[in-house]
Amino acid sequence: MAQIFLDTAKVEEIREAVSWGVLDGVTTNPTLMMRAGTADLKTNTLEIVDIVQGPVSAEVVSTDVDGMVEEARDILAWSEHVFVKIPSTVEGLKAMKKISAWPHGRINATLIFSANQAYLAARAGASYASVFVGRMDDAGFDGMDVVRQTRAIFDNYGFDCQVLAASIRHPEHVLDALLAGADIITMPFGVLQKMIRSPFTDVGLERFLADWDKVTNSS
Repeated sequence: MAQIFLDTAKVEEIREAVSWGVLDGVTTNPTLMMRAGTADLKTNTLEIVDIVQGPVSAEVVSTDVDGMVEEARDILAWSEHVFVKIPSTVEGLKAMKKISAWPHGRINATLIFSANQAYLAARAGASYASVFVGRMDDAGFDGMDVVRQTRAIFDNYGFDCQVLAASIRHPEHVLDALLAGADIITMPFGVLQKMIRSPFTDVGLERFLADWDKVTNSS
């Protein structure tokens, strides 16, 4: 079963999604933290962990291997639920290889735009390979093709690394990711809200309630 993550740092959105009973985890990044109005990465991440009680990804800001490893050591010590997001670059691969050798080196390889990048991240020990579907679509490519290719490669070679469909823009992306076999789909809260909504459901409910009102008023 594919897991549903929220791509946000807003605790009010996360609390609401948890109340639906369908949320498995959360992904964040510095931009989302800024939009949530916080610069305290650790405090905000731990508040999210307390709400979700599941995987929460927090991103490094360093671009060199030594800086990433140092940040990752700190981030991963916050909670057993926290994963560290490492960019899929040469320096990132070096950092992933070092971090994955730790007893609890939980890595979310981020900013993946090709199945080759995903393969290398898995080879380097990543736990998640985050494929940025929407950003590729924006550039005129079919981002979901990369999800499908990554799924096939990981299945071919028995990688434990999970395929995470990221940069989700609309419910159709979610449906395509489910059909492509993504292990995890992370999305904005607005997309999750749209997944459950249908005008046909609204009309059907209104009719049921109207019919029930007639029954109760006639008795």
